[in-house]
Amino acid sequence: MEREYDDTDARLLRIVQADARLSAAELSERVHLSPSACHRRLQRLERAGVIRAQVALLDRRAVGRPVVVFVEISLASQADDVLDAFEAAAARIPDVLECHLMTGAYDYLLKVVARDSEDFARIHRKHLAGLPGVAKLQSSFALKTVSETTALPV
Repeated sequence: MEREYDDTDARLLRIVQADARLSAAELSERVHLSPSACHRRLQRLERAGVIRAQVALLDRRAVGRPVVVFVEISLASQADDVLDAFEAAAARIPDVLECHLMTGAYDYLLKVVARDSEDFARIHRKHLAGLPGVAKLQSSFALKTVSETTALPV
């Protein structure tokens, strides 16, 4: 895939990844562009799909979801309909932050947040155990988050 941005765009992307609330004037000053040129670049990056969304990142502890659990899931079948049904159901679970189709020893890796171990047990019983096509689930509680970012290297 061809890179859809230049070095000035990369600087702009690094800055907005760190703080998307900057005013147009502050942003343009940091990238050494006029506000209108800066705005045009941001619009172009949005249209190109490089900037997917602007969101508020919440602190999971502050909203009562301090526990992170990684769930490895193996399916009974690799048939397209089984994969599709699993993915659609997993995407509807509000406690699942990420769901990745994997290579290796298991088929999917889910990142789940919970209030505590009892809350995870509820999520497991109510949602995870009933996912379509599941043959095996293995959960690992994160003891400590050493590094975490949403910023992509550009």
